[in-house]
Amino acid sequence: MNTILIDTIGYIALVTNLYSMSSNGEYKLRLISAVANFMYIIYGFLIGAFPIMIGCTIAVILHSYHLRKLMLKNKQND
Repeated sequence: MNTILIDTIGYIALVTNLYSMSSNGEYKLRLISAVANFMYIIYGFLIGAFPIMIGCTIAVILHSYHLRKLMLKNKQND
């Protein structure tokens, strides 16, 4: 695959992750961060970096768990 395309995916993941850190609210932060980590998984796969893939997979699972908890908490408050 084209190295410029692979690097672009990595940079988009980086910018998305940085944007998530500047967002307001836990829900939005976790959602955007989960998307960024998913992009990092793709990037890690393309460059053959298994530690990146493993770490980001764990992060996506943790963010998904906490997002679900937040959604259930919001439903109970309604």
